[in-house]
Amino acid sequence: MLSSFHPWKAARQFVIRQFTRLLTKPLKNYAPRFPNDLTALKRSVRKGDIVLVEGEQRVSEVIKYLTQSSWSHVALYIGDELVRRQHPQLGQVRAAFGDEVNSLLIEALVDSGVIVSPLSKYINFNIRVCRPYNLRKDHLQQILDEVISQLGYTYDLKNVFDLARYFFPVSLVPRRFRRKALHFGSGLPTQVICSSMIAAAFDKVGFPIIPQITPNSLTAPRPRSLLSYILPLADSASPRFLFRRSHPTLVTPRDFDFSPYFQIIKFDVIESGRFDYSKIVWAQDEEDEKQEEDEQEQLVRPPTSSE
Repeated sequence: MLSSFHPWKAARQFVIRQFTRLLTKPLKNYAPRFPNDLTALKRSVRKGDIVLVEGEQRVSEVIKYLTQSSWSHVALYIGDELVRRQHPQLGQVRAAFGDEVNSLLIEALVDSGVIVSPLSKYINFNIRVCRPYNLRKDHLQQILDEVISQLGYTYDLKNVFDLARYFFPVSLVPRRFRRKALHFGSGLPTQVICSSMIAAAFDKVGFPIIPQITPNSLTAPRPRSLLSYILPLADSASPRFLFRRSHPTLVTPRDFDFSPYFQIIKFDVIESGRFDYSKIVWAQDEEDEKQEEDEQEQLVRPPTSSE
């Protein structure tokens, strides 16, 4: 039996593919701010670390503007988890990345869905490593289980309008609506976006990223009875503040950077412990020194016959 052809559905998919291609087209003016050391990065990074990326695509520029941040993409470092688990995709990943199969990231991309990539993929990008503070080992395993189980899922593209709005001037979006402008998707369990996937995994174990914090009304001062001085009250240990979860789809890459519950890992110059700012050779200093030498040479050089 031949499958029925739906022209409108086919046209919609064609438009989505074209929009996706345009949104993921690299920009020409991208420049790293500092060269990254892959060896130092591999030595410093741990499983469960968040790698923030300043992307160089059109959609990256939109996300950076709407979130007022340098970071447009987020990936989770899983190291050698596929090797340790003998994952069904291990053979394919080993063939693609070789020895780098022991240093993998998991990420969700607009055009590829949820995939693993080598840590070296973003070595020539501006990146930042954020580490969840005091994350329990069993919770780390739950987070890894959650994100690895999503390998092969597609990127969450609800419809053409989800992509089309990124072609309009984002500067026209009022500040209070900027975060919501990134909130899109069908809500299907097999479709995810990069920061939402990772935020949902941390949320499952109760690890905060940027929660809403409100004072606990139960801790407000109130008259105490004589009995309360003799017997401890049931609510005497009530927390001063209540943490309220943010929906994972509202979490953006910059939230991992701003979160007080993640440490910033310095893996380049600072990590080595050899940083000495007094030994920096500034380009302007070299230029001034060369100019001074040229001037001195002009002063001591004997005049020629034409002079």
